[in-house]
Amino acid sequence: PSVTSTEEQIEGQRSTLECSTPYVCPGGDIVLHWEGYDPRVSEVSGRVQLDTSGVSHQENLTSSFSWKDHSKKLLCEVSAGSKRASTEVVLRVRHAPKDTRASLSPSSGNIGLGDEVTLSCHVGSSHPPVSGVLALRAVRREDHGRYHCEAQNTLGAGVSPPVTVRVFSAEISASPAAEVREGTATTLSCDVPGREGHPEELTYTWYKNSAWLKEGPAHTLLFPAVAAADAGYYSCQVTNSQGSDTAQAISLSVTYPPRIPTLTLFQETQGGRLVIVRCAVDSHPPATLAIDRDGAVLATSGAQVALRQRLSVTASRNSLRLEIRDAGPRDSGKYGCTASNVHGNASATKVLVSRAAELRIQPSAEVTEGTAVTLTCLGTGDAAEEEPRYTWYRNGRRLQESSFPTLEFPSVREDDAGAFQCQVQSRNGSDASEAVPLRVLHPPRQPVLSSFLQGQGGRLGIIQCSTESDPESNLTLRRGDDVIACTRGCPQATSARVHVTRSYNSLKVEIRDVVVEDEGIYLCQAGNSQGSASATVDFKA
Repeated sequence: PSVTSTEEQIEGQRSTLECSTPYVCPGGDIVLHWEGYDPRVSEVSGRVQLDTSGVSHQENLTSSFSWKDHSKKLLCEVSAGSKRASTEVVLRVRHAPKDTRASLSPSSGNIGLGDEVTLSCHVGSSHPPVSGVLALRAVRREDHGRYHCEAQNTLGAGVSPPVTVRVFSAEISASPAAEVREGTATTLSCDVPGREGHPEELTYTWYKNSAWLKEGPAHTLLFPAVAAADAGYYSCQVTNSQGSDTAQAISLSVTYPPRIPTLTLFQETQGGRLVIVRCAVDSHPPATLAIDRDGAVLATSGAQVALRQRLSVTASRNSLRLEIRDAGPRDSGKYGCTASNVHGNASATKVLVSRAAELRIQPSAEVTEGTAVTLTCLGTGDAAEEEPRYTWYRNGRRLQESSFPTLEFPSVREDDAGAFQCQVQSRNGSDASEAVPLRVLHPPRQPVLSSFLQGQGGRLGIIQCSTESDPESNLTLRRGDDVIACTRGCPQATSARVHVTRSYNSLKVEIRDVVVEDEGIYLCQAGNSQGSASATVDFKA
């Protein structure tokens, strides 16, 4: 049989398929029929032509086809007794996309920033066919969300249920801001996109300046009243069953007014008559510092004031340094430091008493024995009006008084060492310098070496060595080639009978249960950077 129909059918529209054969046998058993159709929505009608214009047998199938009939096979069969012949028809039903769904690749694991994600749109059936793929080649946080696809052809569209692209990327935010004033209630929040709708519980680990802080299910870090000590770099790590992600650190900056400044006054007592006033403060943002004397501003870290010739200023962050050269009584007074920023101010004061007299030692306050040393007393006496008088003291005891400002030691000895002070007396009054120590370095003197034997309680022998030197000497007690003891740098005594006591420039050795073998000549050697000396004693049991 031959079949005639339209090339494609449209879903929901009725169409007719014609099946015909040129064979007709009146009263015979030739049968023509359709197979594979749905009789509930179909009608079959037949027609036989047998006349002079032609001979044919036609069977028509009229039906309304659905999308489920697409690619379905219908069969038109003609039979005569046991003989059969048939023709197959494959339906092409045009219909809108059906059973639309979206899929995600990769389908498991966390999706991180920069990952590649592919969204595919699948259609169960569509004629004409459709397809679609969305590729996210470098995922961003903004790509997080619910996606659905719409498949469309000329007959309509199909919409898939949504799928969720979960971007697992941690990020920290600060409320009300990342820079807040001290005492402000502040919250740091660590979030991943879609945190509230996440299918599993998340764990948050907080770090401050890379050090572990806390861990738990809370995604926030609360500061009811933030303090300056809370400032720093904060980061958090968010963990789920698939892995973890660490947020980029956020800087929490806490602003506060200046604390009480640290004000330091320094007077140079040797070779320069220099006064240094230094002010330092803790504040954020940095403070403007000002140094004044008795209310008159001398220096500032902001707009510079006119400096006097003897003054120099060095300013850095939250620090101000003022140097006063050729300082004298005129520079005495109450010095103050004021620090201020947008949040407030603070101040501190100290009193400076600058002496009129100053003592200098040349060539140095530490010299070797035999060096020529000159002590000079600098005063404020006006020689044009009255010749000043100078009084010298050593260790608080008066040495001499004269009109000469110098005290000379052509060849200084150890007995000349001590704390020196000078007093200047003029018509305007008198003033004393600070006490300045003079140190005379010399080699050890001949050691004093003594020994004696105590007969009571078990025969105790004592050998003691002492010397005078500066710097301190290292004392070593020997008997022959054996080192018995020393003040430093030698092994401890190996004999349980020997007990050693060490002190400045002194060494004491106690020998218990003295025996004949302990007798002999003992040598004490003393040495320092300046030289050495030694002495011997004959110890007899």
